[in-house]
Amino acid sequence: MNLGLIGAGIVMGISAVGSAIGIGIAGQAVIGAWKKCYIANRPAPATLLVFGGAPLTQTFYGYILGFLFIKPAAIANPENGLLYLGIGLASGLAIAFSAIAQGQAGAAGADATGETGKGFANYMMIVGICETVAIFAMVLSFISL
Repeated sequence: MNLGLIGAGIVMGISAVGSAIGIGIAGQAVIGAWKKCYIANRPAPATLLVFGGAPLTQTFYGYILGFLFIKPAAIANPENGLLYLGIGLASGLAIAFSAIAQGQAGAAGADATGETGKGFANYMMIVGICETVAIFAMVLSFISL
């Protein structure tokens, strides 16, 4: 059994689960914000979709990292499988929690933007900070390969 390959799958799978949770959290708020706009007979800003979709990028980071695991972890150094499994688990969790936090921040941003029509750029900065955690996890994990 090649634990390095399992690590590659784990990083992708856990990252995708985090993205799904984050999208679900933010998506509910986006729909609620649009509803508030419709009730008030105001146009529903399509820009709110950015808040709902932002956590999807963590799935890409998990995919990239999982793909990069395959050669060094599974093919070149199968004897280090436990190490790669640990890296995959830790980085997958970091990326997933980043997506969940991003979904929560996006939910607040969508609600505030939908209610006031203001502050979109400010709210996106917080969403971007959440994204940075996933990028750091991906890059540092890649370096450790």
